[in-house]
Amino acid sequence: MELTVWLALWAGVASFVSPCCLPLYPSYLSYISGVSVQQLKTDTTKEIRLRTLTHTLFFIIGFSVIFYALGAAAGLLAELFQQWKTLISQLAGILIIVMGLVLVGVFKPQLLMREWKPNVTRRAGYLGSFLVGIGFAAGWSPCVGPILSAIIGLSTTERGLWLPMITAYTLGFAIPFFVMAFFLGSTRWILRYSPIVMKAGGAVMIVVGILLYTGQLNKLTIWLQEITPSWMIV
Repeated sequence: MELTVWLALWAGVASFVSPCCLPLYPSYLSYISGVSVQQLKTDTTKEIRLRTLTHTLFFIIGFSVIFYALGAAAGLLAELFQQWKTLISQLAGILIIVMGLVLVGVFKPQLLMREWKPNVTRRAGYLGSFLVGIGFAAGWSPCVGPILSAIIGLSTTERGLWLPMITAYTLGFAIPFFVMAFFLGSTRWILRYSPIVMKAGGAVMIVVGILLYTGQLNKLTIWLQEITPSWMIV
């Protein structure tokens, strides 16, 4: 479980820095806070920062609701079909491999590369930021969709795994978003490395998918525990 939770955490970070999401965040922050992008980058007053951070928090809560709902649905299905655990693991492995190939760029299925954005109109106040967060998550952008699908698929392989997996993924996505809201003007350098991060993440997903399909993922976890120094184990 420790290995898969860490994978979910880094998958959340990879989703955040994805090249088709990262450039949009300043616009999202401007939209939910009601402050222009230029002002967000130049105005460092306490009032503007506090306003941006509080709206960002409600935005994060909004997309977290969708992430947890999807994870809970996958966890319920895994519980119902527990007797076919091996088959579910193999199917999840295939899904993860396919999603990894999408991120690496081997192929780009049009169905997965589309965005399904509901028409969410921003309302005044924090409720509007919450609703925009729901709309963002429900949109399944070309980068977030494949990664989140892989994490949900992986969470179905063990009973009760969906909650820590989705929590780790959400934290991996939310914490950098919150940090970016505070240091918006100094995050442009991340854009240079986002395609590399995405391809590296896709390669890791392919390896994990192969290990899961062949039933070797648990053996990898045991091996990592054996080589981990005792002082690193909490």
